[in-house]
Amino acid sequence: MKLTVEPLTPARWPDLEAVFNARGCSVARGCWCMYYRLSGERGAELDGKTRARVWQAGLRALVDEGPPPGLIGYLDGTPVGWVSLGPRADFAKLRRSPVMKAVDDQPVWSIVCFVVPSQYRGQGVARALLEGAIAYARQRGACLLEAYPVDKAGRSSDEAMWFGAKSMYDAAGFEEVARRKPHRPIVRLRTSG
Repeated sequence: MKLTVEPLTPARWPDLEAVFNARGCSVARGCWCMYYRLSGERGAELDGKTRARVWQAGLRALVDEGPPPGLIGYLDGTPVGWVSLGPRADFAKLRRSPVMKAVDDQPVWSIVCFVVPSQYRGQGVARALLEGAIAYARQRGACLLEAYPVDKAGRSSDEAMWFGAKSMYDAAGFEEVARRKPHRPIVRLRTSG
């Protein structure tokens, strides 16, 4: 699939909303890719709809402040997917995660989430977004890219695949560096040096 992958800028915010509001993306609409950016229980006291609005506003603020917190994929000008990435330090919840905590003290960029509407799944959108994420991280000076895929034999539910499949990362040259839970490895790719 030939996707154009672009950083999420304020001008592209409506395109992100189109992806998140598409069929099959209800989990994304509840999270707005803020869950791993926050630490502690911020938002836990709110009901789901209120939390979603607060987190949507939080992501919008990140976009307005810059740098872009992720990339949008376009197919013939239509937004068809999203990948959340950035320096690991931008994802506060990763520090507290028993599965995704730091492997070492090397500075890494993390790929945390893919969102692809159901009508575009199974067509290579996530792979194209991953290629775009690798190129973008390299352009931004990241030397090491890290991800937290799902590694299960057979098909997993779509809701479980927001992190991407390990096989997709394997095909892109990532190597496993840790595994603290049977189906959740940590993989890395050196992007320079």
